[in-house]
Amino acid sequence: MVLAGVLVLLVVGSVLFHYLSPWYFTPIASNWDTIDETVTITFWVTGFVFVVINLFMAYCVLRYRHRKGKPAHYEPENKKLEGALVLATTLGVIAMLAPGLFAWAKFIDVPKDAPVVEVVGRQWNFNYRFPGADGALGTVDARFISAENPFGMNPDDPKGQDDILISSPELHLPVNKPVKVELRSIDVLHDFTVPQFRAKMNMVPGLVTYLWFTPTRTGDFDVYCMQLCGIAHFAMRGKVVVDEEPAFKAWQSSHPTFAQTRTQVAGDAAAGKPLYAVCTACHGAQAEGNPALNAPKLSGQADWYLRRQLKNFKLGARGTHDKDVFGKMMAPMAATLADDAAINNVVAYIKTLPDTPAPPTVTGNAKKGHDAFETCGACHGADGQGTWATNAPRLKGMSDWYLVTQLKNFKEGIRGAHAKDMYGPQMGFMAAILDAQETNDLAAYIDTLR
Repeated sequence: MVLAGVLVLLVVGSVLFHYLSPWYFTPIASNWDTIDETVTITFWVTGFVFVVINLFMAYCVLRYRHRKGKPAHYEPENKKLEGALVLATTLGVIAMLAPGLFAWAKFIDVPKDAPVVEVVGRQWNFNYRFPGADGALGTVDARFISAENPFGMNPDDPKGQDDILISSPELHLPVNKPVKVELRSIDVLHDFTVPQFRAKMNMVPGLVTYLWFTPTRTGDFDVYCMQLCGIAHFAMRGKVVVDEEPAFKAWQSSHPTFAQTRTQVAGDAAAGKPLYAVCTACHGAQAEGNPALNAPKLSGQADWYLRRQLKNFKLGARGTHDKDVFGKMMAPMAATLADDAAINNVVAYIKTLPDTPAPPTVTGNAKKGHDAFETCGACHGADGQGTWATNAPRLKGMSDWYLVTQLKNFKEGIRGAHAKDMYGPQMGFMAAILDAQETNDLAAYIDTLR
């Protein structure tokens, strides 16, 4: 009796939860309402079977419960019942699979007029590539991938020279226009998913997969990787911004072509030396850093990271938060660098300065910090040397007090939360796992990496 009641309550509770629950699909923002219809049909079929079977079980428990003097009737075979069950199961499976097959046929049939955009996945971010005026993407190869050519573009392919490179996890698309999204991974298995678009596809190393959709409303939509791709999988996120056509064109034109990235002049250390004079007052003549002035060591840091942070200060992605007292001091200093050429020059000069490890200043348990560094090492390297492919700067030999301060800032949202800081949010997620003592222990361990 009790078991029968429990089964009935399970059915009633499940049905009520489905219809009254506030958790369901996000509002659709693409043409793929077919996907929703397919899922709804699956819910109806499986829900009907769930209700019928559980109510039948409750009936059987009640109707055929043990009673003295009434032995069970043994019936090993019932061809009529078996045939009915096979037929019902077949119809149910067809009802679930057939709509999916029709949806899949549309999913792989890309409109001929749909322009192409490529999504490049790597641990742990997304970048994008548009074809240029020729309408064709240039060829790529893993052997060409480097810090200067992160997309792996073939420098000898003329079709790739006008390709527009988006070195940012933010992708813009025009509204009400179909787009074919080609997907490529340069390291491990990833996935490209925008829940509001109801379209997702795996990104497989060595293959080019694809999907297509038509954005139907403007707005910002989060991109997720839905394949476990490593320790920072949970932080692999991006954004799709659906614009009106003029806004999309303006955004697209603000990014360089592959040819333009190749013609950028390398930094001139001699020209950067007088520019660095402004930096000397705080960071020191040898860029050794000065804790008393809250200026970290710069010498030895990766040039790509120094350039990115100087640009972040100039763009307001850093140094604008109310609680970022020392960042606000750095912002006007970065503003003295007039353009990218000036930034490249001052960074080139910093690269000529001696890389003397900063003296340890943080007290912590280095042995315990080693365990915490297992997580950090996935991005920053096993010995804290930094890895451009994961956008992770060098840690070893740098200012430990600055590391502690920035981890605290990431954790509290003082740094990494700005909309223009494309990679800061990843670090914010990682810093959230550390408390104050664990942060000190981590810094103490990094101090041993000399």
